[in-house]
Order: sequence, then C-alpha cells, then structure tokens
Amino acid sequence: MYMIELAHAAETIQIKTGAWHAIASANIIVQLSLLILAIMTIGTWAIIISKKNQLESFKEDNETFLNDFWKANSLDDVYAQIDSYKSCPLAHVFRAGYLELRKIADSNLASTSKDSATPLLTGIDNLERALKQATDSELALMEKRLSFLATTGSSGPFIGLFGTVVGIMSAFQKIAETGSASLAVVAPGISEALIATAVGLFAAIPASVGYNYYISKLSKQELALSNFTSDFLNIAKRNFFKES
Repeated sequence: MYMIELAHAAETIQIKTGAWHAIASANIIVQLSLLILAIMTIGTWAIIISKKNQLESFKEDNETFLNDFWKANSLDDVYAQIDSYKSCPLAHVFRAGYLELRKIADSNLASTSKDSATPLLTGIDNLERALKQATDSELALMEKRLSFLATTGSSGPFIGLFGTVVGIMSAFQKIAETGSASLAVVAPGISEALIATAVGLFAAIPASVGYNYYISKLSKQELALSNFTSDFLNIAKRNFFKES
C-alpha cells in the first residue's frame, strides 16, 4: 500500500474589483463612453429639475391670469396689467392677440357702425394667425431641451453597449496575450464592460421616463393655450368683428 502525498503550492492572487479601479484601468474607448454617459446623465437631471420648476410656475401663472382675465371688464383692463404676468404663457398669447386686434382697428379693415361707436372689423384671419404664432412660440419654449432627454433615452443604452463590447474585447485580448483565462486576467475587462452597461441604463432610464412625463404635461399646456385662443377669438368675434 502506497501513500502518495501531493503537495500543492498555494498561490494567492489579489484582484482589485472596485468600480473606480475598473474605470481607471479601463480601455480609453470605454472611458470616453463613460464620460459621455456621465455628461448626458448630469444634463438629464438638470433638465428634469428645471422643467419641473418651469411647468409648475407656468401652471400657477396661467391660473392667476385666467382668474383675472375673466374678472376684467374689458380687454384694455387686462392689457393694462399685462406686465405683471411676465412668465405666463397665456398672457403672452393674449398680448399678441390684443396687439394684433389694435393693428386691425387702426388699419383700413375697420369701419364704424351708425348704431355703435365701436369699430366693426374685418380680417379675422390676421388675428387667428397672430394667436397661432404666439401659441406655437410658447409651446416651442416649453419643449426646449426635451429633445436632449429623447436623445439620451434612445442612445444611452447603445453607448453603454458599445463600451460593453469594447470591454469584452479587451478581456479576450488579455487572454490571447497571457494564454490564460483565469479570473485575474478576464476580471478587469468584464468589470469595465458591466460598468458601461450599468451607466448606459442609468443615463437612459431617467431620460426616457422624464421625456414621456413632460410630453404628457405639455399636452395639457397645449390644451390650455388652445382653449384660451378659442375663447379670445369668440370674444373678439362677438364684440369687434362684422358678422360674415
């Protein structure tokens, strides 16, 4: 009976698996991808916060303006206080409509009825066009920078995936160089690949959610502008324009 003793040399391999170490030792292409994603993430959250404050302010200002508008005795009274609504979209639309109404009244499109001192106007198309332009301008202002959220939401995962592919390729290259597939060899490449994937999703998910959320909010703002435009036109037609 033979007793065979096999002695194995214990070899301890220290592998650094921290995220910062993985980023610092990553391929330059992966680092650039992560830098782009970091910038997109910061921009996304800055836009989300600023849009939240902006739309909340617009909502409060619109409610205040509408309340004062329907209480006023005339359009002139509303216009006299218009400077107090500097950040109100509805007030901006009203200003455009009121000024266009005055231009029409001062032009050859106005005529005075025998029964009334109020000029009877024609050229309602001009007023409608002015109101539409003002509405489109306000909506464009509200939509400003939302395209960045859409771009981040759609491209973020692919930028992260690109970094993932490069990280995996780096791991295979090290296997080819060392001839070993040990954890010490492949861990850095796999780690940077997974970090790129995670950062890509971290950038894209809030951007997509924020974009869809604010698009729904903007649709409500668009409806409010459309309703006010219709009300303003109805008031103008009843009081200032000739019946067709």
